[in-house]
Amino acid sequence: MNLANLLSFSRVPFLFVIVILLHTRPQTMGATLAFVLFIIAALTDYLDGYVARKYKMVTDLGKFMDALTDKVLTIGLFVTFLSMGILPAWTLLLVLFILTREFLITGLRLVAVREGIVLAAEKSGKIKTVFQMVSIIALLLSNMMLMDFQGHLPEPYFSFVYEYLGIGMFTVSAALTIYSGSLYMIKYGALFVQARTQEEEGDQDEA
Repeated sequence: MNLANLLSFSRVPFLFVIVILLHTRPQTMGATLAFVLFIIAALTDYLDGYVARKYKMVTDLGKFMDALTDKVLTIGLFVTFLSMGILPAWTLLLVLFILTREFLITGLRLVAVREGIVLAAEKSGKIKTVFQMVSIIALLLSNMMLMDFQGHLPEPYFSFVYEYLGIGMFTVSAALTIYSGSLYMIKYGALFVQARTQEEEGDQDEA
């Protein structure tokens, strides 16, 4: 495993540390540390690609891991936010849409790899990832303001960061997630049918 792949994989342990910090007691600066660690984790999404291109470490495994660890980090935090009440209960449906989309696209990528095809990230997918990252940053920032700096910042600041940047960006990212997933399925969905046909033909040959 090269350096670029290690940077991609680092987002998985980052997720678990961030979740643990979010569950520490208020005023312990856990929320602040969680915010800082997520910024670092998000930067690895840029660094792994930069390192891979600069030092010629681009591999099919690296492309797959980059996309997969992004999904692990974002979905893991959305589920955590929902369980902690950072995301309101009405966003459950949106989280389920995001979860379903990511499972389907990951399955599609696995089928494509089996056919010798590597599905690179589409522009729409990259845009939705940016919105997801911004919404997570805003939600972590608002949680930090509430837990570690309550009473030190005016209420309008918290409301703006939480409601408009956090919840607003999350809602937009959910819509973009569904949209980009639909584009992937329209463009590459035939791979599922092709794989199913090959399996059926293989079963008939064995019979």
